Amino acid sequence: MSMPAIKPEPLPILLIEDEPGVMAYVCATLERSGYQVVCAKSGAEGLQLLGSGNFLGVVSDMVTPGGVNGADVHAWIATHRPELTSRLVFITGDIANEQTVETLRRTGAPCVEKPFRVQQFISVVEKTMGKVL
Repeated sequence: MSMPAIKPEPLPILLIEDEPGVMAYVCATLERSGYQVVCAKSGAEGLQLLGSGNFLGVVSDMVTPGGVNGADVHAWIATHRPELTSRLVFITGDIANEQTVETLRRTGAPCVEKPFRVQQFISVVEKTMGKVL
């Protein structure tokens, strides 16, 4: 008798966001669309999780406390987890910030501006990380 194929657990998305309200909103949005989510409150915490776990992709706020920002997260991923470099989506409330503009130009990562509509955000995530079946 053949065993039924076991579907592998989908990898979670790592969400790096320091504002609890935004984190809850983005997390709920992703979960409603079928993604698993692991949350980190800072870039440093995000890097710790990236160092020890596997993720489908990363959604990161551009500006996070603790000395590790979106640009640092991207740089770390590019060095240590290059397969995730193309699976990174930034969210920012400060699209005009020079550093933000420079990071986006340099990384080519998609960015969703806060406040965003759910559909707009999810379509960027799906394009970047693939749809959940």
